[in-house]
Amino acid sequence: MGAWGRLGGSVLLSFAALSMGTSVWSNPLSVKISSSLPEQSFAGVFLREFKDRVETALPEDVEIEIFMSGALGSEQDVLQGLNLGTHMATLSASGVTEINRRTVIFDLPYLIESRDQIPTLMASPAGEMLREGFEGTGAELLGVWDNGFRVITNKVRPITVPADLQGLKIRTPNSRYRVEMFRELGANPTPLAFNEVYSALDQGVVDGQENPADVVVSAKLPEVQTYLSVSNHIYLPTYLLFSEQTLAQMSDEVRETIEQIAIEMGDWTREWGDENDLKMMTELAEVMEINEVDFAAFQEASTPLYSSELFIEAIGADMIEATLAALQAN
Repeated sequence: MGAWGRLGGSVLLSFAALSMGTSVWSNPLSVKISSSLPEQSFAGVFLREFKDRVETALPEDVEIEIFMSGALGSEQDVLQGLNLGTHMATLSASGVTEINRRTVIFDLPYLIESRDQIPTLMASPAGEMLREGFEGTGAELLGVWDNGFRVITNKVRPITVPADLQGLKIRTPNSRYRVEMFRELGANPTPLAFNEVYSALDQGVVDGQENPADVVVSAKLPEVQTYLSVSNHIYLPTYLLFSEQTLAQMSDEVRETIEQIAIEMGDWTREWGDENDLKMMTELAEVMEINEVDFAAFQEASTPLYSSELFIEAIGADMIEATLAALQAN
């Protein structure tokens, strides 16, 4: 990089730091982490644990500020902000596919059967390919945390086989890949931002939605939904992303400590997720009708997606092949 490039980068970094309410000279460095999910959700639990661990390990160097429910902007705005320098860090899930298409691998239904497969996957060549997918986005992947298996809720009827989805308006994230999946299964997918879900369900704009059971509880969806079908159609991680500009403000020692904590948190979140699934299902059984699905029927209906041009073009045939190889070797 030439002298002008270095000067321009320094000016941009200083401006971005000031616009975020911190500066490159602040001590401790205040890191603002955003999430689109409610404070009571699993994301809130994870970020508070991360905050405690970081501030305990680095009491004089870093303080973590947590902003839930999209307080710093929509998921898409925050992810773009990591590149622009207007945002510092985020715990994000579905929206990440818009900046790193390798992460679309987790939108292939019934790919992950157990949380235990995630560390194996991330330690494989497929995991390295996933990390490389963030190059050029202004964001760096620090941790792959839990998000749970997704289930389907609606207020029309139980979903047992794919045919039961026929004609139902199902809210999906703003992800063309999730839309394609539910269209393949026969539903009428309707992308909406998460903060619009409750009102859309309440007003009948959509009939149902799909999310982890924890989100169903934290977002109070049983108030506007009747049926919960344990489809477990997708296991989608959350990604702890820090902007490159934020990491550049840290010493090597501080950065390495935060990265290590983020990695260790991955195992902690998955153990928490296993325990929380049981708790959430017990709680939901008191206010919703819960049913199992015909997994074989859903798997068969989902098979064409693995050879779909949309998925192959986004993920890459090499990434799909490497992922399946890593999971089969587990």
